Amino acid sequence: MSPKPTLQSFKQFRELIYGFRVSRVIFSALDLDLFNVMGRREWSIPHLAKRVKVSARGLHILCRSLASVGLLVPALGRYRTSAMVNQFLQEESADYRGDYLQLMKRQWGEWSRLTEVVKTGIPVDSQEPETPEYRRSFSWAMHHRSQEPAQHVAKQVSMKTARSLLDLGGGPGTYALAFLKANPKLQAMVMDRPAALEVAQMLAKQDSVETRLALQAGNFMTDQISGTYDIVWYSNVLHIYSPSENLKVFKKIKRALKPGGRLLIQDTFLQDPQGLRPLETNLFAVTMLLYTDTGNTYPLQDVRRWLHKAGLNRTRIIRLKKGTGDWEGQLLEARQST
Repeated sequence: MSPKPTLQSFKQFRELIYGFRVSRVIFSALDLDLFNVMGRREWSIPHLAKRVKVSARGLHILCRSLASVGLLVPALGRYRTSAMVNQFLQEESADYRGDYLQLMKRQWGEWSRLTEVVKTGIPVDSQEPETPEYRRSFSWAMHHRSQEPAQHVAKQVSMKTARSLLDLGGGPGTYALAFLKANPKLQAMVMDRPAALEVAQMLAKQDSVETRLALQAGNFMTDQISGTYDIVWYSNVLHIYSPSENLKVFKKIKRALKPGGRLLIQDTFLQDPQGLRPLETNLFAVTMLLYTDTGNTYPLQDVRRWLHKAGLNRTRIIRLKKGTGDWEGQLLEARQST
């Protein structure tokens, strides 16, 4: 049976197209550094406009829209920031998501090049060599994105009998660190590029698990994976690569698993036969088109087929509590047949 179409009227179509307006309002507030300027104070529009060096009319309209979505709180013609802004969007907060905000701001302009990328198949940054500074900033952004899901996953995935874990392509090691904190007898290795591992090392020091975390700098597509492990964690990496590349990685993972070991995959999977749901999974495939050479999102049954071909033919779905974890709240587990 075909899924019910999302759009059934031109009005719905129009509302979907105009969804960009709220995003643009928020990005303009970020461009003006509005939330940091406001701090925890209550501001009148004339005073705030003078401080930010913008027109009072423009700021008034911007602030009304920000208040409409709950980012500002109005009070007798004045405005203050909401609790969520105070926690995540202000530099003075320990939970500030600055690098993730910068990543989203960059993507606003880069998504405007989608038509060009569809025509050529060439990612937007194909001519720009990646710098260590960008990789560090991207790794911090991924840490900001993954902090809460990692804590939820670590509480729900049993690793009581495991003593070794490999976080393959783990970037800042956010998940590895969460697993270490939840399992005092566990040792973990993160394999990724050197700049990403610098972030992982800093985070390990903050979490006081540095002695149980090892780092291997390298490209797992071309380099050998050192050691063998009870668990290999492959989170939000699958979508970066093509089917043949993922098959190659799965074969490497099989060799890196100890007898009885398991591979845990966290990613966003297409759930229906026609590949239309979830919508977010298809939109994320567009992100892969924009930023990778071969990436995509895939049906769950396709990934299971690649795993079986690699010799990891005992697969099952681990469902997480609703609202926890990443994406659709499920993990794909694979093991070798015994």
